Amino acid sequence: MREINVDIITKAVEKLCIDANYYLPQDVKEALEKAVKKEESPLGKEILNDILKNQDIARKDDVPICQDTGLAVVFLELGQDVRLVGGDLNEAINKGVSLGYTNGYLRKSSVDDPFIERKNTGDNTPAIIHTTIVKGDKVKIVVAPKGGGSENMSSLAMLKPSDGIEGIKKFVINTVENAGSNPCPPIIVGIGIGGTIEKTTLLAKKSLLRNIGEHNINPKVAQLEKELLEEINNLGIGPQGFGGRMTALAVNIETFPAHIASMPVAINIQCHAARHQEVLI
Repeated sequence: MREINVDIITKAVEKLCIDANYYLPQDVKEALEKAVKKEESPLGKEILNDILKNQDIARKDDVPICQDTGLAVVFLELGQDVRLVGGDLNEAINKGVSLGYTNGYLRKSSVDDPFIERKNTGDNTPAIIHTTIVKGDKVKIVVAPKGGGSENMSSLAMLKPSDGIEGIKKFVINTVENAGSNPCPPIIVGIGIGGTIEKTTLLAKKSLLRNIGEHNINPKVAQLEKELLEEINNLGIGPQGFGGRMTALAVNIETFPAHIASMPVAINIQCHAARHQEVLI
């Protein structure tokens, strides 16, 4: 049994919150560079180049990529042979978020209740924490700040099994088309299919952590990802909604077994600032 003091978790989460908001992942940067070459609209090319300049400035000057530094979403893989000491795990994570958003001068976007007073909590806590127990004696932490503009355009449908692939396609395309410029395209479209209402939405969120260009291991699902990406980019929404081909950089699908009477489909849209950082302790 390996012991890990929760203070280490706190320090790691603090750094991850800052790094995720300052530094765009390399795969996203490379995808944007490729998008410039593919974009047919002169205005679209200009916007994509501006997005790349923006992330360069953020990286150089250690400032946030976007003013919306998001709610802190934390994916935690906890090794079953780890014994945490020194305090409560969730409290340690929230302390790290608080420190990260305060010391990193990141905007605090969390309100204490969703529909009454909506008073800002002041430190961007509590975090949304998803914990999974895995084999081994290590702890993997992924911090993925999620902005409101893209999250607001996400959607869920409880489709019938008879709707099939065409029903899934119709739902995805309609969702992206209705979103338009709101999620700050080019976007990444995360899709969960199967499970229950809460499982499918989590699948969609987790799919956004996959590297751009990395497809589902199931060839049939990978083919659906490619077909949807092409259809989305034929909508003509373009970068920031000003028209063009590059509406999306990727479509990522994750699946899970479902009830015989159900086919839930969740769509979690991510803006071009696809922020996430991880560490293995």
